Formats: sequence, C-alpha cells, structure tokens
Amino acid sequence: MLPLLFTLLAQSAPDLAIWPNAVSSANSDRWLIEHHDEIRRLEPRLLVLDFVNDVAVADVRKKVDELIAALAESSRYHGYEDPKAPVFLQYKVVKLVDLADPAPAPKTRNGSSTKYPTVRDWKEGNDFDYSALHSEQFAKYYGFADPKHAGRFLTLRELVDTGAINEVWFVARQGDVGGPFECVEQKPVYDEEFTRVGSQHRQCGNGGDDHEPWEGRSLRVNYICWDRGIGCAMEDLGHSFECTAHAGVIPWFTRYFHEFAGFDLDRRFGLPVDSLYAVDADGKDKASYPDSHTLVVHHAGQELRVENYVASGGNVHFPPNARHDYDLDGPAPVLSTIEHWRRFDGPDGKDLTIEFTPARFAKYADLAPDCMGSWLVYWRQNVPGLDNRSLDDERMPMKNWWPFLFY
Repeated sequence: MLPLLFTLLAQSAPDLAIWPNAVSSANSDRWLIEHHDEIRRLEPRLLVLDFVNDVAVADVRKKVDELIAALAESSRYHGYEDPKAPVFLQYKVVKLVDLADPAPAPKTRNGSSTKYPTVRDWKEGNDFDYSALHSEQFAKYYGFADPKHAGRFLTLRELVDTGAINEVWFVARQGDVGGPFECVEQKPVYDEEFTRVGSQHRQCGNGGDDHEPWEGRSLRVNYICWDRGIGCAMEDLGHSFECTAHAGVIPWFTRYFHEFAGFDLDRRFGLPVDSLYAVDADGKDKASYPDSHTLVVHHAGQELRVENYVASGGNVHFPPNARHDYDLDGPAPVLSTIEHWRRFDGPDGKDLTIEFTPARFAKYADLAPDCMGSWLVYWRQNVPGLDNRSLDDERMPMKNWWPFLFY
C-alpha cells in the first residue's frame, strides 16, 4: 500500500524543475529568481498573431515551429559536440490567432491584414502600434474568456500577469515604407542581488515603443517577417539578448555578457571602441587578421593593431573572425575562447583557445539558413546554459543565462 501511495504522491507533485509550473508561471515572478539554479527546462507559453494575408495558417504555423526548433537546438549547451545535451528552451504555442483578412484580401499599404495595428499619424520608421496589443479589442481577438465576467475577454496584461502567456510573436509582411521593430521588450530593473529596484523598468529590446504600456512584468514581443526566414527572426531575438545586457536591467548579466560577447575591447585592449559594432570604417572592412593572434581594427582612418589577440565569444553581427557586420565566411582562423570561456582550463589558468573559422557552425546552415541564423545556433550553444562549465569571479559555477529571458 505504501509504495502505491508514494507513487501517487510523486505523480501528483508539480515538476518544479520546469518553468512555468504549478507554483510559478508569470514573468518576473520572485519564485523564478529564487529557484533560478534549480530549473532544468524552460517551456514559455507563446501567443502567436498572424497578420499575413493570402497565406494558409498552416504555413504560418510551420514557420513558427521551425523557429521554435532552431531556438530549442540552440539552447543545448555545447550541443555541437554533445549529442545528449538536453534542450533547455522549448517554447509551447498556447494559441495561434488568425488575424488575416478573408479572401479576397483587400490591398493594404504593407501587405498585411487590416487588423495590423498601425501607428496613428505614422510618417516613417516603426509603423506598428504595440499599445494596441494591450487593448480590449485585441483581447477579443485573442479569445481567452474572462472566467469572472461573462462575455468579456482577458487582456494581454491579464494573460501575462496570470502566466497564461509569457511571450508574444507576430507574423507580418514588411512592406516598403516601414515596419515593426525587430523585437521589443520591457523589463524590471534589478540590483546586484537580483532584487527588483522599486518600480523601475526599462526598454531593453532591439527598438522600443514608448507608448506601449508597462504592465509590471517583463514582456517580449518578437516580429517575424513573413518574407524572410527564421535565421532573421533568431537575429532579432539575439539583438534583444544583447540589448538586455546593454540596458543594465540585470547588472550581473550585463557584466558577464559584455565580456563573453566582445563588448569590452576598450577595457581589454585599449581600443577607442567597446566593440566592432562601433568601428567607423567608412564602408570598408572593420577588422582584419594578419595571423590567428593579431587583430587590426580600421577605425576613423587609422589602423589599430592588437598583438596577442584572443577573441572571446563574439556577438550577433560578429563571429570571432568577422571582418565586417554579418560576416559568415571570414577565411582567417582566429584564436577564440568561445568554447572554453571562463573555464580556466588552459596553460597558466587561462581559457583554452580554438582556431575559429565558419566551419564551426556550418552544420546549422539548413536549420537556420538566412541572416546570421547558422552562426547564432552555435553561438547560443556556447552561451553559459544548463550545467555549463564556466566560472564566475568567485570561481563558483556560472549561472545558466537563459532564465534571465523571463526575469
């Protein structure tokens, strides 16, 4: 009788190694922060909005599933060398809302649905009204019935606050005269001890709409351009990851991310720029590599030479041997610590290096074939993830960075 009882109890107990779970499901929950190191898998709940006319919903879902699969693969820490590395980030589509116009669809300025919320008095730049997603009208589109009020539907704020939704993706066409930001996000501000700093919050996406209401919890809204592939959508999310660090909303994360991703060239090598993003090469290559351990930066008419150069992990636009933005085929092998960052496993307690070339990420060319997608699958597999072997400044195990997505 007792073994059966224990079995039933085990089956009924919530699996708290997975988030969201029965105890915590909402972004920015204190539980998520306090149990960060115990989480073995993220399964964020995803709301998808389809604004694409003249395309089958099944085809939109296929693109979404392809992006989910690429992100899942990219969350397998060192998955390129360990076939048993588990997926850590596995998005779950709660609902795909079809907002396309019925055929024959009317002609619109950007080729998307008439339900696509356009900024009032739009002239140029971002044309997507993010605040509309929080409205009662869009609550009706989402179709989540309010259990307390018959005939009413839950708003995005309520869906996020209850943990029914953790992230929003929308699919639309770009058009020729404007479009959405790549990925917007608002986050609370935390201190060095991961405690929220009052009610402070900041924009930390790749772009941001100041008219979008702050709902008290983090929320990421990612744009998937129908006319481009999932590698481009991964690039958008990668920039959002970078911008979370740049915004300084999680100081611990900012400190280590900038080191890993090469946003400390000024501190490490005395260069006048913090990263290759900031180099002014007047349209020419920003960097060259005479040999595997020398960097030459071409900035503001000068050639700045760094001897004994070792690249760290690179960033969204710049793999460790990149000559310019979006360089996926740099031929020069360059020493990099990307696969051994902060493991202190080399001579004299330094990180081991590899000779980095694009061959390192070539296997992902079919998984995320456009923009920086193939590189970003590999790059994200080297970000300190589940059971990573990197160490922090106290030589303690480095935190898994992926839960920060939902702080």
